[in-house]
Amino acid sequence: MSTIDTANVVTYGSSAIVALQSGAALPSQFLTFMLGEEQYAVGILHIKEIIEYGSLATVPMMPDCVRGVINLRGAVVPVMDLSARFGRAQSTIGKRSCIVIVETEGGENDSKQVLGMLVDAVNAVVEIAAADIEPAPSFGTRIRPDFIAGMGKYNGRFVILLDIERVLSSEEIVDMARGTAAAVA
Repeated sequence: MSTIDTANVVTYGSSAIVALQSGAALPSQFLTFMLGEEQYAVGILHIKEIIEYGSLATVPMMPDCVRGVINLRGAVVPVMDLSARFGRAQSTIGKRSCIVIVETEGGENDSKQVLGMLVDAVNAVVEIAAADIEPAPSFGTRIRPDFIAGMGKYNGRFVILLDIERVLSSEEIVDMARGTAAAVA
C-alpha cells in the first residue's frame, strides 16, 4: 500500500462541496465495500483495520443498527450494521461479511472514537481523483442525503462516498438509544 500525503488532505463529507468548489485536495484513496448490491467507500484515513466477522456481545435496549460490541485487544468497540443504519433490514451474515474498524472525530472531550461497521464484503482500496468526485444528489438515493459526501467515478461506475462522521454520529446513536429505551418503558 502506498503512503498518503496528508499535508494537502482536507476532510471530506460535509465540507466536500466547499472543498470541491475551492479546488482544495480531497482524500484520494478510499476503501470500497458492498452493502447488498451497492458499492460504498470511506476515505482510507478513517480506516484502522478490517477484521473477520466474529461473535458480538449484544447490548440491551440499543437501536437495531447497533449489532453489539466486540473486544478488540482489550477495548470495547461498538459495531454498527450499516444496512440497518441506512433504514434497511439488518445485514445477513455471510462468508464475506466483515467488520471495518474506523476512527472518527467527536468522542467525549473531542477525542477520537473507534467504531466497527458491519459490511457485506470489502472490495479494495481505490484511487479516485478529486476531478472524479461529484456532489451528492439531493434526492433519489436510498440513504439519507446527509450521509453522502459525494459520488466518485471509478471504473465507469459511481461509488457512494460516505460522510463517515455523520453516518457514525455518536450523538444521533445516543438519541436513538434513548428513544428505544423510552419505547420499552
